[in-house]
Amino acid sequence: MSATDRESYDELYRANPAVWSGRPNRQLVVEASRLPPGTALDAGCGEGGDALWLAERNWRVTAVDFSPIALERASVASRARGLADRIEWVHADLDAWSPAVGAFDLVTAHYLHASWTDRDAVFRRLAAAVAPGGTLLVVGHLMGDQWGHGQHHAHDPGALYTAEDVAAQLAAGEWDVVTETRERDPAAAERTGNPVPDTVLVARRRS
Repeated sequence: MSATDRESYDELYRANPAVWSGRPNRQLVVEASRLPPGTALDAGCGEGGDALWLAERNWRVTAVDFSPIALERASVASRARGLADRIEWVHADLDAWSPAVGAFDLVTAHYLHASWTDRDAVFRRLAAAVAPGGTLLVVGHLMGDQWGHGQHHAHDPGALYTAEDVAAQLAAGEWDVVTETRERDPAAAERTGNPVPDTVLVARRRS
């Protein structure tokens, strides 16, 4: 990720006492509610809404983000909610950081908008971190001018991806893969003014 990306996000966090709602993302709730608690990696955790939700449900979470400001807010929230012993907050750039291979029962990434040097390599590293029998959940904003995406998010095309883009990075025969377009959480759409549907990959590594 470029220094410009990092600086723009840090400035966004500095300018607002809270950037995100603090609620977990809808697709995480849908998918993780079906799973027994285990170890989870929250890639691009921001202010920690997803990691906190998982920890409250007895998951042990490694939560990674490049913004120290967002991580400090998340850490404060975890201590206030008595969850500090269940979450490890990691300051790292996914463009360079590699999670432990096969270490997590759930790897989740929502709306990763960074302009990475090699986006496909990021997704391959996240997939490699999933344990046998574990789940990879990657959610993005569906691309397409019909959704008015550019009106709300001035990301360059390289920062966006589809579930199919992620699926193409998974080794054939090792995964059971579902790619879907799902309606975005109405509360999130109203709060952000962004009605773009979610592009969702749910992949389970075969044991």
